[in-house]
Amino acid sequence: MRTVNTLRFGEIEVEEEKIVHFKEGIPAFEDEHEFLIIPYDEESPYYFMQSLKTPELAFLITTPFIFFPDYVIEIEDETLEELKIKNQEDVMLYSLITIPNGSVRYMTANLLAPVVINTENMQAKQIVMEKTRYTTKHRLFPDRVV
Repeated sequence: MRTVNTLRFGEIEVEEEKIVHFKEGIPAFEDEHEFLIIPYDEESPYYFMQSLKTPELAFLITTPFIFFPDYVIEIEDETLEELKIKNQEDVMLYSLITIPNGSVRYMTANLLAPVVINTENMQAKQIVMEKTRYTTKHRLFPDRVV
């Protein structure tokens, strides 16, 4: 167990086997290598990806398939090897969420650059897909036509 200080959750106890390791950090946060995935609450489709190094750094994330059931991702062989992924069942995918101007109604998910985690060894990487129709800002709650 490791004790970690966080801005949002206070001091928390972290089991070593639950720590997600980003060998190269994540884009724009290359010095951040260890995170913990914390559920928003039991019923919620949202999670926090909390940095273990920087108390104030926590990303809001979700499993993209909840909001985008037709979401298709291709993980390149190089990434599969780097993360030592052997089985599809060992892969967990998350999308980072942006809340523009604090308005939940306009929340977007980054489908272009999902976070890929090998749940067997907790190695992770945020990949950027090429030649895709996905962007960094897909609305979670698009306006409905009445």
